[in-house]
Amino acid sequence: MVDLTDKVKEIIDLCDLFLLDIKHINSDKCKKLVGFSNEKELAFAKYLSEQNKPMWIRQVVIPSITDNDKDLMELKHFISSLKNVEKIELLKYHAMGKFKWDSLGYKYELEGIRPATDDDIKRVKEILGI
Repeated sequence: MVDLTDKVKEIIDLCDLFLLDIKHINSDKCKKLVGFSNEKELAFAKYLSEQNKPMWIRQVVIPSITDNDKDLMELKHFISSLKNVEKIELLKYHAMGKFKWDSLGYKYELEGIRPATDDDIKRVKEILGI
């Protein structure tokens, strides 16, 4: 995620729709998951809301990582504070890209995490109220 510079704001003005992936609503857990906090992406979402720019929120459902009830309630609260969210998309975690990490010689950090199921998605939808 980038800083909200004047140039970035100019580009935002030209766009009709934003797809924003929230990797994890909890900043510490986000940093552990992807290597950096979620502060800039959440600030970006708030800015888009202030500008009334249409936005879709996307969340990958990763069993035991992004599907904690408390975190999901925090995500629900955050999303409800935004006035411009047109859609919430839940994406099932899968390990299909693991081979890429292996071929590059990198450790796959989500080794052993099971793929998300339809039941996982249903449960998260119920918690988020969607």
